[in-house]
Amino acid sequence: MSTAEYSLPTTKEELAALPAAHWQALLAGAPEILAAWLSAAATLGDCNAQVLLGQMLLDGKGVSPNLTHAYACFVAASEQQQVMAMNMRGRCLEHGWGTQIDPVAAAHWYRGAAEAGLDWGMYNYANLLSRGRGVELNQEQALSWYRKAAEMGHAKSLNLVGRYYEEGIVVEANRSTAFNYYRDSALAGDFRGQYSYACMLAERGRIDEASRWLEKIPATATVAFMNKIANDLLLSAHPGFRAFAEKILAKDFATLRI
Repeated sequence: MSTAEYSLPTTKEELAALPAAHWQALLAGAPEILAAWLSAAATLGDCNAQVLLGQMLLDGKGVSPNLTHAYACFVAASEQQQVMAMNMRGRCLEHGWGTQIDPVAAAHWYRGAAEAGLDWGMYNYANLLSRGRGVELNQEQALSWYRKAAEMGHAKSLNLVGRYYEEGIVVEANRSTAFNYYRDSALAGDFRGQYSYACMLAERGRIDEASRWLEKIPATATVAFMNKIANDLLLSAHPGFRAFAEKILAKDFATLRI
């Protein structure tokens, strides 16, 4: 379908008349064109367009980065109870993206998104509870929210529930349960879960499997995380793991195989 068949909407009636196939074509096309259409729809009050445009403004995708405008988009959409916008409003307030840092307000919006059933809202609210940031420290509630998100398949939450069981935080330590959560997190694509799972595989003598999971991590991990695991792996009893760490520290990512 060609997006040239339609003109940018100037009224809510014109916006409502656009077929779903038109938006699908825009989403698959050039981000600059998508941004123009989202901007038109957002101006007309469409909350889904507002949250998508806000994310593009945060990322600088198809538009110049503009954190203040991004935050305004999330505010407008969250006032319509758009759940991802509620979560992203919390993110902006937590990190100071386009607004002042306010962890108390961030917790309010994360909780709203969590209670509305959004896994990312559950995860972000649990993070604040686990650190006592913007809310009173409460590891029991944090674990409860991580569990709810994990039950929805949320990769990062699966890893963190595993950590609670590995370290025995507000639950009895159970390495077998931790192993299962780490496995599920790794399979769901979380780089921290992949590392946790690889470490437990290595403990069980399953070195080849552990190596394969370590090799997946650089595709999605942050530089800070890569440096952290490199320093940990330098102390490993396995020569291959130490060599892997040395390649990371040398930034030799093209040859990251064990």
